[in-house]
Amino acid sequence: MTKILKKPEILCPGGTLEKLKIAIRYGADACYIAGTDFGLRTRAGNFDEADMKEAVAFAHAHNAKVYVVANMVTHEGNEEGAASFFRQIEAVGVDAVLISDPALMAICHETTPELPIHLSTQASAVNYETLNFWAHEGLERVVLGREASLAEIKRMKEKTTIEIECFMHGAMCIGYSGRCALSSYMARRDANRGGCAQPCRWLYDLMAMDEDGTMTTIGPDQALETEIPFSMSAVDLTMIEHIPDLVEAGVDSLKIEGRMKSIHYVSTVANVYRIAIDAYCEDPQNYELKQDWVDELWKVAQRELATGFFYQKPGAHEQLYDSVRRPPKDTFIGQVLNYDHATGIATIQQRNKFAVGDEIEFYGPGMRHAIQTVKWMENEMGERIQDCPHALMTIKIPVEFPVERYDLIRQAHVIEKVRA
Repeated sequence: MTKILKKPEILCPGGTLEKLKIAIRYGADACYIAGTDFGLRTRAGNFDEADMKEAVAFAHAHNAKVYVVANMVTHEGNEEGAASFFRQIEAVGVDAVLISDPALMAICHETTPELPIHLSTQASAVNYETLNFWAHEGLERVVLGREASLAEIKRMKEKTTIEIECFMHGAMCIGYSGRCALSSYMARRDANRGGCAQPCRWLYDLMAMDEDGTMTTIGPDQALETEIPFSMSAVDLTMIEHIPDLVEAGVDSLKIEGRMKSIHYVSTVANVYRIAIDAYCEDPQNYELKQDWVDELWKVAQRELATGFFYQKPGAHEQLYDSVRRPPKDTFIGQVLNYDHATGIATIQQRNKFAVGDEIEFYGPGMRHAIQTVKWMENEMGERIQDCPHALMTIKIPVEFPVERYDLIRQAHVIEKVRA
């Protein structure tokens, strides 16, 4: 008898309206976005009311959900306007709001009692007693702190009925569940109120004080095999090689980090995890990790990849990165606007420069991939050109195989895979 598995939700970042639509087209079951207030990414493409309405309408038309983050830590006065904000997003039709601050929860409960609340990862929930507390407070879901191990997650699922969401891919944080004071101290920008300057990713010289008080720069750390300055940032998380563990643990929603990342990143990561999770849930006995899936994620890797806290506490190599250990990634060069099946000509919106003679790769939902060489290109006036150096040019090129609107295009580079 075939085992029936609960398929977890794939939750993707929706940093802008374009990114949200791409994420859903490429496999996301839900997207998390932010309004113009109460979030933790003030520099992301946060949604005004009109964009939020369009996002919700698009998502619901594609059987997907939209969650709004309101996860800042409020100081005195920061909660002003929260009641009207919650009424606004409820009226728009969002499916839930993510909150970490109890003050905002109280306002949300009182103002919009029917609006589901998910506990943000900022609240650092990593044990079942905490989950049961929040369930008693009327929350629908808890987003676990990134510090929870897989064994702890399994125990939580056994001891609570509240939905559990955890991160499965993307950037980690050197602060505990994102709570960090470095930015406030070094740049006077409060990370817990949306202004993180990411000083953990700056490069620092290591200094030592001699007995006489003289400061000297320490040489390269041979233990870490690096010859460039020190940084405090963690490497990125990936669980693509451990999908069975996540599904069998019973996690309800698997989250991808990256509201400030590109549509190239969002489409690629959503595409890979969609096909991998579907494959395992449909036939776990015959499931096999495909190397193509792993290789695909390396095409958008920002830095090296590891499994975070899922299997063990990260060591030095998982907690530090530098430019030597960042893998090169493919260049995103365009999006298909239209394809004429009769002529085999694709109309493309260019995003980065490429030229006649370049080898490019088209990819689309369902892990459709095809590679060809650019034989010629025409600009908006129908003139033949050798390259397209100006941002957002609309060009036409011949394509040797059928492509579809919203397919994306990248130019490949050699990727050196680096494991933490």
